[in-house]
Amino acid sequence: MTRIVTFGEIMLRLKSPGLERLFQSPSLEATFGGGEANVAVSLAQFGLDTAFVTVLPDNDIGQACLRELRGFGVDVSDILHKPGRMGIYFLETGANQRASKVIYDRSDSTLSMARPGQIDWDHVFRGCSWFHFTGITPAVSQSAADVVLEACQAAKRLGVHVSCDLNYRKNLWKYGKTAEEVMSVLAAHVDTVIANEEDCQKSLGIHATEHVTGGGLDTDRYRDIAAEVMARYPNVKRIAITLRESHSADHNDWSACAYDGRDFVLSRKYHITDIVDRVGGGDSFAAGLVCGLHRYDTLAEALEFAVAASCLKHSIHGDFNRVSTAEVEALLKGDGSGRVQR
Repeated sequence: MTRIVTFGEIMLRLKSPGLERLFQSPSLEATFGGGEANVAVSLAQFGLDTAFVTVLPDNDIGQACLRELRGFGVDVSDILHKPGRMGIYFLETGANQRASKVIYDRSDSTLSMARPGQIDWDHVFRGCSWFHFTGITPAVSQSAADVVLEACQAAKRLGVHVSCDLNYRKNLWKYGKTAEEVMSVLAAHVDTVIANEEDCQKSLGIHATEHVTGGGLDTDRYRDIAAEVMARYPNVKRIAITLRESHSADHNDWSACAYDGRDFVLSRKYHITDIVDRVGGGDSFAAGLVCGLHRYDTLAEALEFAVAASCLKHSIHGDFNRVSTAEVEALLKGDGSGRVQR
């Protein structure tokens, strides 16, 4: 049976109400979220056996977070509890031409203070077939990066498939190493890479050849990027690249492409208007791709499932994608009218 483990930091998410500026009114909406936790929740919603591993503060906030994850069916039995604090991020949702804004307050969080040797990866990966992490966790601190490398090494030793969403975050790489220095080492242990074009440039130092086009997305450019990633890292079996065309904070076009060394596939494009919450959209794509690769026979089918799952996430408040496989497949079959289901 498929068992998937994700590892990373989950944070307290404090958001201004509706489309307000931060502290426009004296209240903030408190929920939880973070890259790898978002993936775990989404996979559990798709019915897959999923565990999330992290280090939480041994206090009431940490316990509330555990209850939230358990409520989605995520296995939290291997989460460590240490004295300290949970990382926080503040979110202001943009509208029209005003961009959304994220402010991090995660220094010295329990996860950032994690050290190699604290997590028994042989135990964590028992019965596991897939391990997922993102480029956010190695950006938090040197010690967190060391723990990710330890996990990747254990996963490869035990024959576990490793996926990574490169997820470059310029505001996090502050401890003396560049993203490229750290992520190029980790990428040597990865089987499935998920990224956008900036992630490939900033995390792996890979730039595509310029092509002349008559408008729209330059698919040859993304094929070049994918091929270069696989040439530089022969361990990589496939790469998926998300393609977001941002017309405003409320209106994005959303699609993706993927390459497995043989076939280059491009998904359909969704025109997403009146976006409710795009935070977690990339994580919902990653979870959709992992699920799709387990559910379907072809890379093209898996990619379509991932893009559709992420499209639906843009309609949901919070970090977590609260949709089922049936809802994703209904959209894949063309049911995108939004009509009331009775």
